[in-house]
Amino acid sequence: MPFTDVKLFSGTNSHYLSEKIADFYGLPLGDKTTQRFMDGEMQPVINESVRGCKVFFIQSTFSPPENLLELLLLIDTAKRASAGYITAVIPYFGYARQDRKDKPRVPISAKLIATLLEAAGANRVMVMDFHADQIQGFFDIPVDHLKSEAIFIPWLRKNISMDNVIFASPDVGGVKRARSYAKYFARDLVICDKERKRANEVESMTIIGDVKGADVILVDDIIDTAGTMCRAADLIMEKGAKSVSAICAHPVLSGEAYNNIENSKIEKIIVCDTIPLKKQSDKIEVLSTAKLFARAIRNIHENRSLSALFVNG
Repeated sequence: MPFTDVKLFSGTNSHYLSEKIADFYGLPLGDKTTQRFMDGEMQPVINESVRGCKVFFIQSTFSPPENLLELLLLIDTAKRASAGYITAVIPYFGYARQDRKDKPRVPISAKLIATLLEAAGANRVMVMDFHADQIQGFFDIPVDHLKSEAIFIPWLRKNISMDNVIFASPDVGGVKRARSYAKYFARDLVICDKERKRANEVESMTIIGDVKGADVILVDDIIDTAGTMCRAADLIMEKGAKSVSAICAHPVLSGEAYNNIENSKIEKIIVCDTIPLKKQSDKIEVLSTAKLFARAIRNIHENRSLSALFVNG
């Protein structure tokens, strides 16, 4: 049964996902427009009352940066319209890779984004698969960190025989993520140890573990240029693997990503719809996150636990 004090609104470039979430939740999306001045400056307008309501703004903050700006302006709009409680639903949290100072004179951008969301008036944030779990600590408001495992594990159980599978992390930083799948399915884990020359460019890579004769599934949270993923897949095949596929929550897919994937040894990449694909590929299959987000939103509204959404995947 719909709850009349809940309002769901979509950012401009996440409408494709917001509509599905609203359908699963059982409410239409709220009436909102984004006006623009002649110079491109935007002004979101909420065309219905939100006074005292629990308001959920759904917007992934992928490129362009205006997606983030629109979300901040929408939150400020609702706060000034006396919304009772504001949740920013951010399926893909942009700038999450900038979560520390890895060299002198660089920003910790993920912390800045957290500060901006709070300053705009968000009371709560819901995301899927932070690049690093500790980003939750950048916020002084509640953070609901949904896991793509709730999407991928049921798909793997249904579609993949695990008898010959080995899970792999394409880099050392993703070991914890890949290990959770290996542990769940009681399979082995291998690690691809890479050395970067600069961002988006891998200089060298080695495989830690034996993949000979195995069907290897690479696990990652973000696939950007696909350079690391494809390099790992090619090296795994050189080491004697039978096949290589991948699961990855956020299909950023910038630059030469599509060409890299098409020319690689990867058979299939399963991704979520937190970011819309720029074009279709026979090697890329998209799984919807809409039902998971709709259930999470309902549990928040009803003050129920979210952990039940992840039991047994």
